[in-house]
Amino acid sequence: MMGLNANSKQDLEDFKTYILAEKNFSKHTAKAYCSDILSYLVWMDDTSCENVNFSKVREYLHFIQKFNYKKTTIARKIASIRTFYKFLYRERKVDSNPAMNLITPKRPKSLPKFLTQQEIELILNNVKIETPAGYRNRAILELLWATGMRVSELSNLNFGDLNLENNEIRVFGKGAKERIILVSNRAKTYLERYINSARVLIAKGYKLEDINENSPVFINNTGYRLQTKTIRNVINEIVEKIELPKKVTPHVFRHSFATHLIENGADLRVVQELLGHASISNTQIYTHISMQHMKEVYNESHPRA
Repeated sequence: MMGLNANSKQDLEDFKTYILAEKNFSKHTAKAYCSDILSYLVWMDDTSCENVNFSKVREYLHFIQKFNYKKTTIARKIASIRTFYKFLYRERKVDSNPAMNLITPKRPKSLPKFLTQQEIELILNNVKIETPAGYRNRAILELLWATGMRVSELSNLNFGDLNLENNEIRVFGKGAKERIILVSNRAKTYLERYINSARVLIAKGYKLEDINENSPVFINNTGYRLQTKTIRNVINEIVEKIELPKKVTPHVFRHSFATHLIENGADLRVVQELLGHASISNTQIYTHISMQHMKEVYNESHPRA
């Protein structure tokens, strides 16, 4: 029976603390990396991960090929092992990083999906706002479209993060990086009406605590913080109802926000700042979408195209 020895268990625990506390990884990424390293350590069985050379790590990668993982998953697993050994080297548990020269598979380039402005408006206008929860949902989707924030950032919003007087919201992105995003007047109106009227009616029969800086902005029907899964379900229901032939997620709203900004001439650095991208290369993909869209419009519209 394969299992972890005490040393490996401790290494994994220490690694988790390192990537969360020092590297500022998001919980989601940290969980994936720790899962990758756990699989690796279980495969190692009795062999100490600290007595490993390059060929042994290559052997592990050869072993996982049989599971037909996507290239993106393989790339992440390699990054996990590389980071793990970087950590062990820093702790002076290994003399060198055996994973340093692993070749990462090239990720297939796929352009993010986005919605046209008409499709966004169609979704927004089909949110039933007659109920308090429905009004909350409209405020949420307006906010996603107006700001391009991640769904996790929206779920984590507290009242202390709102500065609606200046049309600003503070969010904490990946790795707990703080940034300020801007809110349109339309989204702000929906948000203020939700806060002033609908929010208190959502959790009927449950006593809501007095609002303070740490109170969640968006709550569910028991008064607790609204989870991202609910927001995804709301979008799925509307898309099904209007029979939109596209898979739409909260992240598609984010892609649409960025694409429309670029199409309307926004500076790439500004878009990078609003999205909270660590690298400009992550933002540049939206210029490719914009160019592809331009070509499609040209081919459809020009008589000689």
